[in-house]
Parts: sequence; structure tokens; C-alpha cells
Amino acid sequence: MRHLTELPAWNALWQHFEQTKNVHMRDLFAEDPNRAERYWLEVGGIMLDYSKNRITDETLALLMDLAREAGLPERIKQMFHGDKINPTEHRAVLHVALRNRTNAPIKVDGEDVMPKVNAVLERMGRFAHAVRGGEWLGYTNQVITDVVNIGIGGSDLGPLMMCSALKPFGHPRLRMHFVSNIDGMQLKETLKKVHPETTLFVVASKTFTTQETLTNALTARAWFLKYANSEADVAKHFVAVSTNQKAVAAFGINPANMFEFWDWVGGRYSLWSAIGLPIMLYLGEENFIEMLNGAHLMDQHFKNAPLEQNMPVLLAMIGIWYINFYGGGSHIIAPYDQYLHRLPAFIQQLDMESNGKQVTLDGQAVAHETAPIIWGETGINGQHAFFQLLHQGTHITPIDLIASLEKRSNLPGHHEILLANVFAQAEAFMRGKTAAEVRTELAAQGLPESEIEALVPHKVFVGNRPSNLLLLSRLDPRNMGSLIALYEHKIFVQGVVWGINSFDQWGVELGKQLAKTILAELTGDTPPQAHDSSTARLVQLYRQTNCENGGVCEQVFKQPEDK
Repeated sequence: MRHLTELPAWNALWQHFEQTKNVHMRDLFAEDPNRAERYWLEVGGIMLDYSKNRITDETLALLMDLAREAGLPERIKQMFHGDKINPTEHRAVLHVALRNRTNAPIKVDGEDVMPKVNAVLERMGRFAHAVRGGEWLGYTNQVITDVVNIGIGGSDLGPLMMCSALKPFGHPRLRMHFVSNIDGMQLKETLKKVHPETTLFVVASKTFTTQETLTNALTARAWFLKYANSEADVAKHFVAVSTNQKAVAAFGINPANMFEFWDWVGGRYSLWSAIGLPIMLYLGEENFIEMLNGAHLMDQHFKNAPLEQNMPVLLAMIGIWYINFYGGGSHIIAPYDQYLHRLPAFIQQLDMESNGKQVTLDGQAVAHETAPIIWGETGINGQHAFFQLLHQGTHITPIDLIASLEKRSNLPGHHEILLANVFAQAEAFMRGKTAAEVRTELAAQGLPESEIEALVPHKVFVGNRPSNLLLLSRLDPRNMGSLIALYEHKIFVQGVVWGINSFDQWGVELGKQLAKTILAELTGDTPPQAHDSSTARLVQLYRQTNCENGGVCEQVFKQPEDK
């Protein structure tokens, strides 16, 4: 394979960067009265203003040349065709099949996956209707009032984010809870809020062996059995999202209430699958389908639109411009909507677990930067926390400002203030404030010349700080589906250009492997093993603090024996 640094467009972009790196966006706007209109794109209910970036028509043309030279058009076709584009795990990558609303055949190893996708979706719908409609009853014949999702990573962040984002669409009777942390306090505090006779637990683990998830699930099971009549009652209050029917049955869950998904669905791309069962329970089947429809709309746009008018491609390539040429090592997600407060964490996993890679597809060390550090917070809170660094710090840190146009709140004046801040911050990042403007402002306040000159350096904003403004026509299931699909495809595009595999995550394995060894030492199941002096000291410190005479500490729960 040809590596990124060997492509002609890569070298052309470096020449272009040297020629344009000091150009100010103020001047670009002054020179082109139509810049905002030309650098604007709409897909469904998603609007993108990318005019406040350090780009010109030539920049965009060269970036699209780079995308083509990296083989992006062919890679897009391969993904939608069901080719095994995840080579280290020999898997197709088909989250797009989960929202394939045309139902056109998509084949993996010669088999059309759509019948299985549709079958699981229909089962999820029937189950959601039963819970929401009060037909599914607990062991004391009461309706379900609380749903506790037990998962980790993609089995937690996606459902949590969507249920938070779309709370106004949620069922009024259902309260949603999400447990992911192995720190027992999260589960303990959750169990304080629910009642065993009216609580449904959704245990999400593909293998049903994930240590953190199973430990939390078994603790919840033990808590439930303190109140239930018998172990048979477990089946009325626990369901599974998994592929391990034997382990699910051993837990006490009826296999009829196990909802499966497939190897070609990556965890961080799985909220469209059975992993999204909590979303469907909360929002209802109709709204879940609308979410799929929105994602499908973005899929079709990504698949068919020319690169120059392709929203995921534009966001991806502009991101590469900053990461690889300007040295922008981080990227901020700043939603100006409280319901979207979990979005930065979701995008963080989606991006950093996908593209945090140091070798190319052929196993060679990359010769360039890959994924940026993704971080963020709701925009208004961010303005009073980290925006200072964005305006006057020494880093170049692109930011995605995300807001909904529609005013939902009946609180007078709130939405207007919110959007005023969104638009103002985007303008401030771009314009900055010159020394002359500062002097004029301070002189109008009547300050003496000496004080003005002392203050000028502190009040100057260089500006020329890049931002993308993503506007949703309204915050609803369809637009949320489109928004998340947009980021999924953006990340894929960047992975293609960097020549890396965006769909494995081997980097999470080493810590898991070492943790198993250390856990056995902490519990006293094994004697101390060979470690570096720091780790050995930490293990000994734990045992001295928590184990009598260095003896056996509290055991973790074990999987129930097969019945």
C-alpha cells in the first residue's frame, strides 16, 4: 500500500500550508462576501457552517485530492458492500446495515444479513411494546417503572447518550439508569433508587464474560434475589443483549429474552443494534425507527454525494488539515444543549478508540499524527471553564459548536441567550480583537494612556481560531441519528486517509490481561507475582490495608453454574 506521506497531494498540501499558514480568516471573509453561503451544507435537518476555518478553495481542492489518492471512494464502496475492511479481526464493518431502511441486500460471506437484522429489530419492538404498554409484569405482577442498563464502553455510552439527548421523547413512566463503573458505589447508589418488583435489568455483553459488566450484573442479581420468591423470578426482571446463549441461560435469563448482534458490529458503533434496546424501551419503537431513518439519510448522503459536497468528508478532511499540518492535537465537542451533555464522552470513545492507532494497515509505523484528543463540555459551561485557552492560549484547538435552532423551552429569553452565545463565540474565535480595537474600547472608558498601553497586550485576541457550527433544525430522534452517523463516517474517512484500521481496539487488551493477574493477587487466589517494584508495592499496600494478616480478600462473584 502507498502510505500517506508518499502521496502527491500530501506534498502539495505542505507547500500550500507554508504559503497560507499566516492568512487570517478576517481577510478571507473580507475578500469573499459569499464565503458563508459557499461554505455551508445541509443534509436533512443538519446544517454545517464550515466557513470559519483556515481554508480556501485551493485548500479544499487539495484535501479532496488527498482523499481520492488515499482511495476513499473505493473504501466507502467496500464498507457498504460488506467487504471485510477490518483486517486484523477478519470482519466486515456494517453498522450501516443496522439502519438500512431500503432493505437492499448486504452480504457477508455470501449471506444477506438483512433478514437477521430485521428479525432482531422486530423482537426488540415487541418487547419494548410489552414493557411500555404494561403487559410485561414483574414477579409481583407490577408494571416496570425503572430500567437499569448494565454495560461498559459502547454498551453504555451510546444508550446513555441517546436517552439523555432525547429525554423529552421518553416514556413518562420509565426511569432510565446506567451502570458501567466497577466501582461498586455506582451500582449501590442506583439500587437505592429502584424497587426489585418494578425494575428491569438489561445486561449488555456480547460474550457475557466481560468482567466489569458481569460483576455488576451478578451483584444486581444477588440484590434482587434477596427480595424475590425464587431464582425463577430472575427471568422476569433480567434480559440480555449477547451472543452467548449458554451463559445467559446459566445466569437465569430466558434465552427468548436474549437479543443478539454480530461480529460485524463494533461496540462503539452498536447503538443501532440490540445494544440500543434501552433506547427503544425509553423512546418507543417508532422513535427508534426515526433514529435509524436519520442515520440512513446520512449514510446515503455519505455514499452518494460528491466528496466536495459530502458532509462527513468535509469535516474529516478539514480535521486532517489541522491535525497533520497545523499540529492541532486535540478537538473539542461543545454542544449548546443540556440534553446533549453526554455527547462529548460518546464522541470521545467513538473517535479515540477508532483512530488512536500507531501502525498502518500493513503493520508499518505511521509517519504522521492520527486521532486527536477529543474532549469537551456543554458550551455555556465551557465558556466559563476552558474557552479562555481557546481564545488566548498557545494551542490551535478546533471546536465543533453544536446547537438546535428550535426553541423548546417555555422559559422566556433562555434560548435566545443560548444561541446568541453560540453565534458570538464562533465569531469571536474567528475575528479576535486587535490592539487598535482594544485601544479604542479602553479609551471610550476614559482610561489614561499609560493604563491603556499596560492593558493592551492582555486584552488582545489573535483570533483565527477554527470552528465548525453544526445546527440541528430541532433536537429529535431523526436528527440525532443523522448527527451520530455524521461523526461515525467522519472518523472512518480520517482512518482511510491515515491508512489505519479504525475498527479494532487492541490497545485496551494489555491492561485487561494484567488486571486479571493482579486481581488474583489482591484476593489472595495466587501468591504475589513478578512485577516492577512500583506495582508490587501497590499490591502489598492493598493487602495490608484490606486483608487480615495478608490473607484472602473478598472474592468477586462467579458466573452461576450451568443448570
